[in-house]
Amino acid sequence: MSGNAANWFVERHLNEGRANNIAFREAWRGGRELSYGDLAKQSGEVAGALTNAGIRREERAAMFVLDQIEFPSLFWGALKAGVQPVPLNTLLSTEVYRTILNDSRAAIAFISAELIDVVLPAIKDSPFLRRVIVIGKNTPEGTSSWAAFMKGAEILAPVDCLGDEIAFWLYSSGSTGTPKGVRHVHDALRVTCDTYAKQVLGIQAGDTIYSAAKLFFAYGLGNGMSFPQSVGATALLYNLRPTPDAVTSILESYKPTIFCGVPTLYAALIHHWDEHGDIPNVPLRCCISAGEALPAEIGRKWHAMQDTHIMDGVGSTELLHIFLSNKPNDIEYGTSGTAVPGYGLCLVDELGNDVEAGAIGELLVRGDSAAADYWNQRAKSRTTFEGEWTRTGDKYEMSDSGRYIYCGRTDDMFKVSGIWVSPFEIEQALVEHPNVLEAAVVARRDEDDLEKPQAFVVLKNKNDADRVLAELKDFVKERIGKWKYPRWIDVLDELPKTATGKIQRFRLRDNA
Repeated sequence: MSGNAANWFVERHLNEGRANNIAFREAWRGGRELSYGDLAKQSGEVAGALTNAGIRREERAAMFVLDQIEFPSLFWGALKAGVQPVPLNTLLSTEVYRTILNDSRAAIAFISAELIDVVLPAIKDSPFLRRVIVIGKNTPEGTSSWAAFMKGAEILAPVDCLGDEIAFWLYSSGSTGTPKGVRHVHDALRVTCDTYAKQVLGIQAGDTIYSAAKLFFAYGLGNGMSFPQSVGATALLYNLRPTPDAVTSILESYKPTIFCGVPTLYAALIHHWDEHGDIPNVPLRCCISAGEALPAEIGRKWHAMQDTHIMDGVGSTELLHIFLSNKPNDIEYGTSGTAVPGYGLCLVDELGNDVEAGAIGELLVRGDSAAADYWNQRAKSRTTFEGEWTRTGDKYEMSDSGRYIYCGRTDDMFKVSGIWVSPFEIEQALVEHPNVLEAAVVARRDEDDLEKPQAFVVLKNKNDADRVLAELKDFVKERIGKWKYPRWIDVLDELPKTATGKIQRFRLRDNA
């Protein structure tokens, strides 16, 4: 069989009798459904339409597409045609889109009509785009509608290719700066399903999965598309911002069995349910979290409310999904768990030597879902992808029991009194305070030019700010040590984050 991933994720379900299973359901009133049979037909038509439009094999298709049923049809249709889809963060600025379009040299762009105002100025400046397709009613001059693009398209079978050929690109979330183009091969998609989805998540054909994390980045792409499609399950799609109100409504109305979120959202939902008393009744058998390490207090509160644990895990755009995770019946909040079957992990010091249990080192990962490279960034590729190993840029400590404890990004770590300090450890202590919703910690230099912790917090009740700020330093001292407490604490309305929920600490460092 061809190494084209669309054969296994789409065509296989027709041959195995799942053509009538619902693959995708839009989670809003009047939302559409897409069966596996319809997905095979529509993605084949997309492949034909791309061919009719003169888009050649290995050219790029930029996807400014919300979470709606055109997204999977377009993604798999591009793979069928040998065109490389590039799903893009739908919350970026025009300037960033302009940079990405010029970097990727996309030949065609697909835009959800809701995004036209932000995307169109960047589109007009691209010297590489030959076609612009709008999904929705608004089709400005110089663009074509989705219906016109698809009209009369022949249904094409997936092109033959090797599993090692580049299939699609993702741009990194930019938690440390400008996004980078990460190129993945066809086989990588199935690897994440055979490892995490099958052996940790345990997804089954009867599951309904809702990922608040969007399809445009690696975590959401696995949760909401490749994982359910690996077994013939159903995914819920929601095209707006996953606010606590919206997520609560989706959980109550559509009754998913698997929920995928990020720590920020779990914290916001807990606070919302505490405040409004509207805890939804959901048949959840599994919840997962990634993007940032999950504070232990959030995990414990969620379990008390939903009687379901959150499996906190660690993944990256470079590895495509989670490679380190807590597992069913093996959950220890405050840790990232152990290696996902199929992946190798090690911790190394600044010289590349292995570190002992209890010491802090950078996490390296070995696994077959690793990206091929960063597009047009040779130096960065060489320092990140070292043979079979990929540097994550994350600092971890291994406990005596073999579990990994997150300490922070390599760039976030700093020393106080000559001892490494983990910003995440201080953040966990801060959010244990009953009036702290979120916290982030960075290094700031004092009057002696020595680095000390500075905290930024989001409070549940700002009217109580003076009392809370007076308590927090001693509160942290009592939990993790007198020398680790934040010397300065600022209250913010919200922490700066990427669209994937990662805190942009570099922006906080700039402020500090």
